[in-house]
Amino acid sequence: MQTEMIPALVALAVATLFTPGPNNALLAASGANFGWRRTLPHLLGVAVGFPVMLLCVGLAMGGLFQASALFRESLRFGGAAILLWLAWKIASSGGIGSKSTGAHPFTFAQAAGFQWINPKAWTMAIAATSQFIVETAPVITAAVTAGTFLTLGLVSASTWTLAGQAMTRWLTTERRLRGFNLAMAGLIVASTVQMVLG
Repeated sequence: MQTEMIPALVALAVATLFTPGPNNALLAASGANFGWRRTLPHLLGVAVGFPVMLLCVGLAMGGLFQASALFRESLRFGGAAILLWLAWKIASSGGIGSKSTGAHPFTFAQAAGFQWINPKAWTMAIAATSQFIVETAPVITAAVTAGTFLTLGLVSASTWTLAGQAMTRWLTTERRLRGFNLAMAGLIVASTVQMVLG
């Protein structure tokens, strides 16, 4: 990868990692409902899981994803269905932090595994690999691309989680917490619809 491509890679990573989407909405909701410390495994699962996925896509699976319409569409609609289910869980009575729901934050493995069915993650992975992984040096360019997303992903995931946690000072009533959870669920639904129709 030529050094002049690094600013473009960083710009893509910032634009995709910091904008609202399923991961960020889930992290904000978890931060608000469970706090930063309990959300840390979820945060790390997102921040590490996506670059690992990106590395795998860049080195092996990108061709399959691009070649097989059935694989691509199954993943897109299956992922959308799971995202809508997660949105419903967040929006459902009491919010995800309610004791009545038996809710708990994502584990590291759950958050890392979620990347593989997240349509936004697939879109980001294909966009990044098609632009920045060079055939003459696939391992090095894939590692640089994944490393960039790992570094900025840690910052993004932490920012969204801390923003959610900071809201807890305001989310002191069940009504406000429920409203916040509904807003995060709405964000997930909106981003899912945009990805499916886009």
